[in-house]
Amino acid sequence: MNALTIFYDPECGLCRAFRQWMLGQFSYCRLEFVPYSSGLAERLLPEIVHMDAGREIVVMSDEGDIWQGPEAWVVSLWVLKKWRRWAERMASPALLPLAAKVCHLISANRLSLSKLLALKIDAEVAAVCEEEVDCGDGVCGVGKGGAR
Repeated sequence: MNALTIFYDPECGLCRAFRQWMLGQFSYCRLEFVPYSSGLAERLLPEIVHMDAGREIVVMSDEGDIWQGPEAWVVSLWVLKKWRRWAERMASPALLPLAAKVCHLISANRLSLSKLLALKIDAEVAAVCEEEVDCGDGVCGVGKGGAR
């Protein structure tokens, strides 16, 4: 596997935080994040419209393998160098049911957890960045009217 596409919800702060965390990890393959309800997602994986991806994570390898729910979480961790051994353990018959319960609990409460943890969605982060960067005269600086 050379790439893993993770279909995520850009309207979920927890999903955004997970995306940023994964991108900061050493990965055995290229990681691509695609909003699950985008046109790109439908072009890459036409059946995603029937998979309830807003409820459970969907990932796809560049080889065409598709996982959803707990198995998708395990694969997402498996491609990360520091987390591969944990992923292999979680995939075992003894631990996969527990991993599934945890994944379902987090997935079902992801929007509430995002609010509780004050995790911003992509649009909120973009708005803050737009507010904080002033490029009015062709020279960009941080903060409205701040020093450049």
